[in-house]
Amino acid sequence: MTAASAIRGILFDKDGTLLDYDESWLPVNRELGRIAAQGDAALADHLLAACGMDPVSGHIVPDSLLAAGSTRQIAEGLVAAGSRMDVGELTVRLDELFSSAAESSVPVTDLAAFFGRLHARGFKLGVASSDNERSILQTARRFGFAEYVDYVAGYDSGFGIKPDPGMVLGFCSATGLSPSEVVMVGDNNHDLHMGRNAGVGLAIAVLTGTGSRESLAAADYCFDDITGIEAILPHLQLA
Repeated sequence: MTAASAIRGILFDKDGTLLDYDESWLPVNRELGRIAAQGDAALADHLLAACGMDPVSGHIVPDSLLAAGSTRQIAEGLVAAGSRMDVGELTVRLDELFSSAAESSVPVTDLAAFFGRLHARGFKLGVASSDNERSILQTARRFGFAEYVDYVAGYDSGFGIKPDPGMVLGFCSATGLSPSEVVMVGDNNHDLHMGRNAGVGLAIAVLTGTGSRESLAAADYCFDDITGIEAILPHLQLA
């Protein structure tokens, strides 16, 4: 890494990155299917399968709608697969579901301590999620790292959606950093591609979400979870 590309900011995805995807989201996805199917169990299973989840095992296909889509995209996919609800109404219902899910989500580590350590080292920190902004803020408050976050962006924050570069560029605008000074951290290719499209200095993948080492081969590093980043911090901050 050259002096010009020393890292000064880290932008994290939320679900599957800060939060353990299986522990946090499988029950939510099953409720999502129930809502979209209006209680029809067979239709719910069909809708979940169409959007990337095996309704029996709960396995999520990497980079599928349920793995990487925004709320609106998921709602559109559910309607296209056979939900009889209106896309707008379903989007509102799913946003409400996802916001309430923040109260039962499971972090991959002690997020307050983790963000506190990164903040103490001088990094600018942000969260960019395909979830809504309210859910991100609720998550940050619940797990005690809100005071360390310089920026949050959801699909509804006005920066566009993944894998477009807008959320990363918004982080750069909010912190005064250039994209080459930023690390993008996520659990699927929408995160990595968003970072690449913005010109980030580094793209890091983690395995606490829906991706695998094989599906995330485009990453510069792939760690079991976000705590692996700390081992390379001295290297990232070379000036």
